[in-house]
Amino acid sequence: MGQDPGLRRLALGTLLAAYPGPVPPEWAVDLVADGLAGHTLFGSNVHGPAQVSASTAALRSGRSDVLIAIDEEGGDVTRLAHATGSPYPGNAALGAVGDVALTRQVYQAIGAELAGLGITLDLAPTVDVNTVDDNPIIGTRSFGADPVSVAAHAAAATAGLQAAGVAACAKHFPGHGATVADSHHELPTVDAAPDLLRQRDLPPFAAVVTAGTKAVMTAHIRVPALTGDGPATFSRAALVDLLRHEYGFDGVIVTDALEMKGAALAAGGIAPGAVRALAAGADLLCIGAKVDADLVERVAAEIVAALGDGRLERTRVEQAAGRSADLAAWTRTADRTTATPTDLGYAAARRAVRVEGVPTGLDRSLVVQLHADSTIAEGRVPWGLGPHLGGTEQIRVVAAETDPADLRQRAGDRPVVLVARHLHRLPGGPELANALAATHPVAVVEMGWPATWRPDAVRAFVTTYGASHANGRAAAEVLGLAR
Repeated sequence: MGQDPGLRRLALGTLLAAYPGPVPPEWAVDLVADGLAGHTLFGSNVHGPAQVSASTAALRSGRSDVLIAIDEEGGDVTRLAHATGSPYPGNAALGAVGDVALTRQVYQAIGAELAGLGITLDLAPTVDVNTVDDNPIIGTRSFGADPVSVAAHAAAATAGLQAAGVAACAKHFPGHGATVADSHHELPTVDAAPDLLRQRDLPPFAAVVTAGTKAVMTAHIRVPALTGDGPATFSRAALVDLLRHEYGFDGVIVTDALEMKGAALAAGGIAPGAVRALAAGADLLCIGAKVDADLVERVAAEIVAALGDGRLERTRVEQAAGRSADLAAWTRTADRTTATPTDLGYAAARRAVRVEGVPTGLDRSLVVQLHADSTIAEGRVPWGLGPHLGGTEQIRVVAAETDPADLRQRAGDRPVVLVARHLHRLPGGPELANALAATHPVAVVEMGWPATWRPDAVRAFVTTYGASHANGRAAAEVLGLAR
């Protein structure tokens, strides 16, 4: 006996899939026609504006109100500019500037660019309060460590995106900012009492709900006092009791990618995870980045099976699909603006730079970029001062494998500019910086989340609050290195 086509269509209406390459394959468009809620675009799907526009048009040929999502946060997380780095600073830089009107402007500009390409849902802004300096996954993606400030910027970012006609999706509920683990690889635990969550992590979510955000994304984190042994993505107490009832959110609850270890390990796989997320109150399920037609069909079939065996009630799945459809309808009718090229992002990045010491006499430096691994969220996006240096010599080294004497010899009588992300926790980084500064004029450019640690005797310490293309240019200008 075959699968009920009506139930298959209902299940597909809760799923956000993805596809490989720059051209949507036939199956990706066919699934949209069959009722799939939408697709998420990743860097591998982006080769240029004309190509992206052609891709979104192809997806809309399957259904005009298909949701087309992307992680375009500005700063360190960009898909549109994955080949060069974002022309916009990220949240940490905007939080450092402290101008909520600027934050709204930047996000409206990002939204206008997305709208012009046919993208309708931005999986942004990140509204986590980054209260742990060594948080491995949020960091510069956060507006800061103060809940009141983060809430104000979160509301402004949401308003800016949606003013451009692109739905915002605030993430990661109930707050990923106090973790020291990455939910792409494991299930982090935030051992906080509900009252602490309300004071520290939840104010930005209250703010975006008030600002009218169309969507909120769940976090694959465990908060024992709230979610028990599982992640928030599978917790009815988090999604329904807290987000829906206490905070009054009536939009779409979107899951973070179900392929992430923080969800998949807890559920025993992507398809069982989809059922658990729906049962907990999620509406739109991000399957992940590595998706093919077979995976989508397996997830849909598991949802249909759960409807048959009592794990899911039909009214719950109809509610989820209905909310996703309502979001799609809004994106089709919203007033959309298109982008006009400006220097907005670069000007904002310059306002964010903080300088300690004296950044002069560095125009003929040797620039040394210290290798730093990227997170899965960031991807392999170029960063640093390289594109902005003109004739200034730059080399790239691994701090722990570098002899300071070799760098001194290479530099000769030139100053050294060390460019790093999270220099204080980079293996061998602090030791290298201190050893060089003991005998050489040294400036440091910190492009990660700032820490209180400073090397001894450096001439200047420059903090950019991010590593986007715009942040790199701002640092090069401050140091007199920009071409």
